[in-house]
Amino acid sequence: MEKKPLIYVNEMESPIGPLTLGSVEAGLCYVSFGHLVDEEGLIKAWAKKHMLHNELVFDEDHTSEIRRQLEAYFQGQLTAFDLPIVLKGSPFQIKVWKALQMIPYGETRTYKDIAAIIGNPKSVRAVGGANNKNPIPIIIPCHRVIGSNGALVGYGGGLDKKEYLLAIENNQSS
Repeated sequence: MEKKPLIYVNEMESPIGPLTLGSVEAGLCYVSFGHLVDEEGLIKAWAKKHMLHNELVFDEDHTSEIRRQLEAYFQGQLTAFDLPIVLKGSPFQIKVWKALQMIPYGETRTYKDIAAIIGNPKSVRAVGGANNKNPIPIIIPCHRVIGSNGALVGYGGGLDKKEYLLAIENNQSS
């Protein structure tokens, strides 16, 4: 029987509140808004759904580079993350998340734009659903997706966090 990977977890404080980080040997697999104690059950459920071992191991070493890059991002010193990531989701979700990674720092796209980019222009609602299931927010910049009227809509961490992240990027890209 193949041994499933452990998920190494840590948390960090950020300007938008606590973040819980999850990583497997191959790379970052999970970021959530909140303290580890509050997020543990959600991480385990996500891991079980995606056939990962659901044993969480607190480990600062496996998340130190993730923390370093996030801290630099929040300080406006990093415009592109350079982290190995492990995406777990449906083929459609992964296609959407890869399209999100192509949105340049400081720019936004609409859900309709993303649907067109992935070659499925009628899948606007499904793109929104995939955005909502993004397991690695900030690094996979779902905060850069806005409504077709330019309004900030939908963000798992709350619209205040989305607004803050876009403000960081707009201040640095001007």
